[in-house]
Amino acid sequence: MSKLLIPIDFSEYSAVAVEYACQIAQESGQSLDLLHVFADHTNIYINAQNDPSLKDPRVPMAERDMKNIIADIEKNYPGVQSTAIFRDGNLYDEIKKITNAESYDAVVMGTKGSSGMEAIFIGSNTYDTILNTRTPLLAVPLDATKLKKDRVALLCNFKDAELTCLSQSFPLFKKDFELVLIHVNVKDREIKDIDADFKNFINRIENELGISDITYIIKPQSLFMRQKESVAQAVTSVLIDEQVDILLLTKSRKSVFRQLTESNVVKKLAFDIKLPTFFARVLPQKD
Repeated sequence: MSKLLIPIDFSEYSAVAVEYACQIAQESGQSLDLLHVFADHTNIYINAQNDPSLKDPRVPMAERDMKNIIADIEKNYPGVQSTAIFRDGNLYDEIKKITNAESYDAVVMGTKGSSGMEAIFIGSNTYDTILNTRTPLLAVPLDATKLKKDRVALLCNFKDAELTCLSQSFPLFKKDFELVLIHVNVKDREIKDIDADFKNFINRIENELGISDITYIIKPQSLFMRQKESVAQAVTSVLIDEQVDILLLTKSRKSVFRQLTESNVVKKLAFDIKLPTFFARVLPQKD
């Protein structure tokens, strides 16, 4: 059975991630692994299991709160199976260990929680970990209380890895959506050349992935430069204007994601994320 991994810090942010993941699982058939990491003490959970005299009061509190979450899932989503996992250590190290040992369709995280996306993008080491993870990551903002996927956008630079990103999203979102391809013309290319690239790329999506409901948007450099937008703002404005429900991003070395990362754009997007964003996993093959 396919699975989703949801880090839990018992904040409202992780509660929204659980709710969103439950809706995905109910529709697409995943089970849920709910992970709580005791990150402020090296052996708080292990000690509590091995020696009752060393039990920190935070351990039974976390176990109680986790049981309540699972009870709510069983009540509201009776077809969704969920399991609690408790670990000691660094959240990102534990996510890496768990996802290396077992396959997951995605890690689903709330944004701006104490253990959420805000922490991911602080410091080059944790940021690099996310850039190079082998498991997709779905970041869910606080306002995303209901799964909606009428319009799914892919930030597009006409690369093979972007097709891979799209295919990785299918276990979560299936194919019953309108795909909106977004290209930010940072190199100020001729529009007719970009249109030709889109025609070829859309043909590949239709033939290789079986999606036919496709539109595309070109954000001209002259437009966002004249409005004095940053590239991050340009992307965000398109998402708002087009009423996009979910954003897909690939992290391959030749992707828009990496180009934007070099100018710190993706960090800015992550800090101010407005809609659920799916970061595809990195594959070992060439882009």
